[in-house]
Amino acid sequence: MREAIARMQPPRWLRTREAGLLGLDLLLLAAIAPVFPAFLRPVNLAGLFDDTALLILLALGEMLVLLTRGVDLSIAANLAFTGMVVALLNQYHPGLGLVPVLVLSVLMGAALGAVNGLLVWLLRIPSIVVTLGTLSIYRGAVYLASGGKWVNSNQMSPAFLGLVRLQLGGVSMLSWTAIMCAVLVAVFLRRTVRGRNLYAAGNNPAAAIYAGIDVGVMQGAAFLIAGAIAGLCGYLWVSRYAVAYTDVASGFELQVIAACVIGGVSISGGVGSVAGVVLGALFLGIIKNALPLVGVSPFLQMAVSGIVITGAVLINARGAQASALRILERRPA
Repeated sequence: MREAIARMQPPRWLRTREAGLLGLDLLLLAAIAPVFPAFLRPVNLAGLFDDTALLILLALGEMLVLLTRGVDLSIAANLAFTGMVVALLNQYHPGLGLVPVLVLSVLMGAALGAVNGLLVWLLRIPSIVVTLGTLSIYRGAVYLASGGKWVNSNQMSPAFLGLVRLQLGGVSMLSWTAIMCAVLVAVFLRRTVRGRNLYAAGNNPAAAIYAGIDVGVMQGAAFLIAGAIAGLCGYLWVSRYAVAYTDVASGFELQVIAACVIGGVSISGGVGSVAGVVLGALFLGIIKNALPLVGVSPFLQMAVSGIVITGAVLINARGAQASALRILERRPA
């Protein structure tokens, strides 16, 4: 009898949080289609993913920090500071080429992330306090580095601006970067000991310590990786929008955290998946791109977005216990 009931149930993957979020994204697209049919054209969907790629990248880094029971409020400020520095480097030394710019953006972002990680790890200061402070420091550093001036497209080299606009199979390199990063983070979390240790450090820190896992090291490593991704996004953001200024990505950290929470990442640590984060970011991207098309006033767009995000989080939260990723999963015999 139990076997017959089990056969009648939908497949396990259909009962996951990610499947529910995918259904919600498709429902949003279906609701937009009658009002603006062109929205579902392949070229527009590719543009939608391109618009959301930076949010996906930053959310992947934020997810690693959230998994360890931390939070990084400085991730967008890291992006802005790194983006301004590499833009200035390209402005004054355009002959250096693109490789030094990419290397500097990743290393500088990692260093800024490591500052957060060391303060949280060694001084035991709550991450929300640390990153709120470094957010202000990094924002101020953007102004100091630039003197309050902008770096515009005519001051950037063609190579600096061109990478993110390259097309491969109808998809931009910016989108391919987000896809490759998502794959790498998924493999890291699912297939490596270090990745599983991140889940353990956030799921049950006391048990993780008894298992020989240094929770502080895991949290510091999460901040470092998130910083490296943010640094790369600094170059990608400035290159895509062809401008660098002091308020780049101001407040964007809130969207990043929202994408993670909508995607099922627990702020209590130890729960979350790459697929959920990507779908959560796409959910926000669909809303952002669709509201102007369906005639919603700019003054109401923030309120509508907030209502929809809150509803999605409440719906998603119902399946939290069922989809929680545990370190020691019970496997079928």
